[in-house]
Amino acid sequence: MQLLNFPKYLVLLIGLLLYSGGLGNTLVAQTNENLVPNPSFERFSRVPIGWFYKGKNFSDVMKYWNAPTGASPDIFGPKVIVPKHWEEKGFGKQMARTGSTLVGITSYGCEEGKPHCREYVQIQLKESLVIGQKYHFEFWVSSLPKSLHINRLGAYFSIEEIQLIDDSTIDVKPQIEAKKVLTTRNGSWTKVAATFTAAEEASYLIIGNFYSDKETKVLKPRSDALNYAYYYLDDVLLRKEQPILKVPIKPDDLSKTLIEVGRVVTLKNIFFETDKYELLPRSFVELNKLLALMRTHPNMVIEIRGHTDIVGNNDYNQYLSRKRSKSVVHFLIEHGIEAYRLQYKGFGSEQPTATNDTKEGRQLNRRVEFKIISNSGGMN
Repeated sequence: MQLLNFPKYLVLLIGLLLYSGGLGNTLVAQTNENLVPNPSFERFSRVPIGWFYKGKNFSDVMKYWNAPTGASPDIFGPKVIVPKHWEEKGFGKQMARTGSTLVGITSYGCEEGKPHCREYVQIQLKESLVIGQKYHFEFWVSSLPKSLHINRLGAYFSIEEIQLIDDSTIDVKPQIEAKKVLTTRNGSWTKVAATFTAAEEASYLIIGNFYSDKETKVLKPRSDALNYAYYYLDDVLLRKEQPILKVPIKPDDLSKTLIEVGRVVTLKNIFFETDKYELLPRSFVELNKLLALMRTHPNMVIEIRGHTDIVGNNDYNQYLSRKRSKSVVHFLIEHGIEAYRLQYKGFGSEQPTATNDTKEGRQLNRRVEFKIISNSGGMN
């Protein structure tokens, strides 16, 4: 095709279509997309106005990210107040690499008795890793001025979310780690980066030091150095590399749903923040499939149904399940589905599909479904 001989308006039109996805999802768009939500730590669930001493404190404030152990990462930014005795050690003076916010983690010092000597940050990816797909991963670090310098900072991609109640070291083998000691001075940043091929359909990313002090190399950059290592983190990136593999469609994929009036279908991998009704980015993979199904069957009317487990107050569970159903409806409307085709309802814990006596059963009961109300004149 000799594109240079096309009229200028056709060249412009083709360019716009490719840019907007009008000719399908282009390889450029798929390759360049960062699969890490809130990659520079700029978004919050609430204003960070104090210092953190528990992992839960960090998880409550930083949007999409959480602390996988009881140890708490720290948030630094314009609205964060650093206690005087920590400020005197140099905490809070580091500028973000981009934006105005960054986080910090302790990564060495257990043998010297440092409380919370291993801190980690964890996030659910926008989509699971594709087995056999090649990825590029990177994050940037800068050390606290008086910090010890270490190697071993790295990343672990996990199938399941990690949640430990204590502040112990996460005992896993990271897929990516810094082999050399990470040395930075005067507020400079250095990059930890690698390419890898996914061996599992991992959905979670954890960053930190997964090795003991004995297994970690350490350098003392100055005579008055602290007895632990502390690094700031910023700008986390995970993207697919060429060639982009086509994800195989599984037999139970939503696109293979049999359209029958009265049929109830459970939406897989719909996630919300704990005790909230805001959809997490990982949910968009399944919701985009529901969008496609609604567009293929333009006369189909559905009811979105929310369910919770038995934990908590009945009235609150009813309220939460209804608000979560409404969030799904809002997503569909925002993406072009007519409001008259959508209904929603919350059932709370009234309709369990499994036992509430086990963690696994409660997880199955926390679900979002849709029921096909009608499909008059639609495609069957």
